[in-house]
Amino acid sequence: MTAQMAEVLVFEGETHPMMATPLADYFQLGGHDPGFQATSTALWRGYVGRWEIIDARLYLTQLSGYLRSGAEASIGSVFPGFEARVFAHWFSGTIRLPMGKLLNYVHGGFASRYERDLLLKIDNGVLVATTL
Repeated sequence: MTAQMAEVLVFEGETHPMMATPLADYFQLGGHDPGFQATSTALWRGYVGRWEIIDARLYLTQLSGYLRSGAEASIGSVFPGFEARVFAHWFSGTIRLPMGKLLNYVHGGFASRYERDLLLKIDNGVLVATTL
């Protein structure tokens, strides 16, 4: 598998690549999947999300990609009526934010290694701990 394009997370005013896909958890739980079109081997999921931690809560604030129908994807494609942002209440897990220089590129998923990782522990969409 080709290394995958990272989603983006804005945390404490800085933008980071995010080695996690919280929206995939939503789909696994039975949430509406509008049918994304993979446009590259580096983007099998067919979309890139932009996320933000606002007042210790994880929000999806932008979604880009294409649907199998050919239409451009947006947050409203998954969450009709919610174009600005969506609180990620469905997500519990750890979000990995790579920091520093790339030490070892791995041609698969999000397996590349960096100097350090900032780990954000999320519980039902709420940031509960950070570890560097």
